[in-house]
Amino acid sequence: MAAIISEKFRIFNAKQFLESLSEAEKTHMYFFVGRSNKWDAHLELFNISGTFQVGETVTFGSGGTGVVADGGVLANSLLLKNIGPTALTTPTFKTSVTGGTSGATAFSGSYRYATEEIPPAPIDNQSEKQTVYQELIAAKRITSSFARLVVPRYNWSTSLNPKFDMYRPNYAPTAGGGGTVGVQTALNDTALPGSKFYVMNGEYEVFKCIYNGENAANPTGQTVTYEPKSAPSGGQGTFANGIYTEPAGTGGYVWKHMYTLTTGDVLAFLSTDFMPIAASGEASRVAAEALAVDGGVHIVLDNAQGTTGLPADETLYTSIVGDGTGGIVKFVTTAGGGISSVEIEAAGSGYTYASVILSQATVFTDAGLTSAYGSAFTAVGGFELIISPEGGHGSDAESELFAKRVMTNIRLTYAEGSGDFPVDNDFRRIGIIQDPLDYGTTNVATDPTLRGTSAVKLNGATADYVADETITQTVTGGTAKGTVVSWDSTNGILKYFQSPQLHTDGGKVLAFESNAANAVVGGTSTASGTVDTSQQVGLLDVSFTGGLSTPEIEPNSGDIVYIENRRLITRAPDQIEDIKLVIEF
Repeated sequence: MAAIISEKFRIFNAKQFLESLSEAEKTHMYFFVGRSNKWDAHLELFNISGTFQVGETVTFGSGGTGVVADGGVLANSLLLKNIGPTALTTPTFKTSVTGGTSGATAFSGSYRYATEEIPPAPIDNQSEKQTVYQELIAAKRITSSFARLVVPRYNWSTSLNPKFDMYRPNYAPTAGGGGTVGVQTALNDTALPGSKFYVMNGEYEVFKCIYNGENAANPTGQTVTYEPKSAPSGGQGTFANGIYTEPAGTGGYVWKHMYTLTTGDVLAFLSTDFMPIAASGEASRVAAEALAVDGGVHIVLDNAQGTTGLPADETLYTSIVGDGTGGIVKFVTTAGGGISSVEIEAAGSGYTYASVILSQATVFTDAGLTSAYGSAFTAVGGFELIISPEGGHGSDAESELFAKRVMTNIRLTYAEGSGDFPVDNDFRRIGIIQDPLDYGTTNVATDPTLRGTSAVKLNGATADYVADETITQTVTGGTAKGTVVSWDSTNGILKYFQSPQLHTDGGKVLAFESNAANAVVGGTSTASGTVDTSQQVGLLDVSFTGGLSTPEIEPNSGDIVYIENRRLITRAPDQIEDIKLVIEF
């Protein structure tokens, strides 16, 4: 059975996502950053014999090689760099793996290629979700002011964009075997969504093309000449009722003004590839909506250009016939009884279907349709009337421009959230979580920012801990391990994360303990500090119990709706980042 998911469904989903950001009691979206440690290829091992060594070259049974990365010898896997002989050499499942120096052997399991320059593609599964939470650094709540619906950006440029498609309600593909013969756009698209039929001018005004000069003699339209503007200078066209028309006699473009981007939207949501839809209620958009004519007919095409049989050398008028009212077409004939030009005299309103009937009784010599031509003639009508979309041109910018994408623009300002977003480390993963919970509760988080790391308050550190080094503490049952995310030497706060991929001891990830006798030691810095077990209250928005602090987000809670792995993004104490995400529905 033939079926299709329409663009309207995608637009609806995008709108719903945007609306959810303002529904304070229903949905809570958080933008997050994570993954401070570098990207390396990950190779799972089983049937391990011997001990692999950091820095040695290992050989895969398939002929590939890799070098064990720093800290890359894990409980049941290796982190590898310098994969060869080609960049994407892949060890096949259950092939032999041999250490070139250690002589250790194993069989390969799952494999995931990655480097600092080529981050791994995200995977949509439960294991990946757990990893995201383990490596999560911090999150910031997304509100409606941080997001906007966006569409692909087309700038006014006679060199880059010399021609545009026009709005037409009946574009369709042509199917093989004689099933369908469709109408294509001037630029050979088979549907309006995805075609180039709107533009942003140099004054950040967005116009929709409702006519591009198409006719029977020029089926692909004209190249652009005049930049559409709401206030064109002398001789550069006219602007009335929200519609820009090129100078008389050019037979060129007609554009409908949709909205003008505000300075705030330009700064926050305009990117190289995308431009925002003005927010509902924005002044220029409200003005455009007020001028929209539901069921108006603003454009008529002469698809039978050259047809004779009409009265010669006349300027004539005829009404638009259909279920609407008030529409009038004006046309001028040649000496041979053909049509030299045709245009809309009055757009009318309320049309869902429309046509023109040329006959002695329906053709008039005046725009008021009071003086019938009166003389008999024979003609074949070739007019195609372009009816506006539901609500009229400019009534619904999201639907008319097919806004099925949402851009979020999150600004990270210095050590935002009293240090929730640290400035002494980088990050490599960004994303969005829906409805995460406060740690240890079933309450949906509502705070503006959330810390994703654990923390420990230390006394007497002998040196500064360094980012991404491994820290250890002797605890009950073995050794607790973690990776440093941030070190605040002034207040003695060490933030870290733990994961089963990096931090197991005897097959378990052991928690750090509130024990002043056993120091927390940095594996690279050799820094050593003792847990301040007396720290029982908040310090810099970090709540401690016995010198230890849990994350502010409950692990694996909520739904991760977007993940993007990136090359490292560095941070600094005096740095502000604007991070734009575009989500397509």
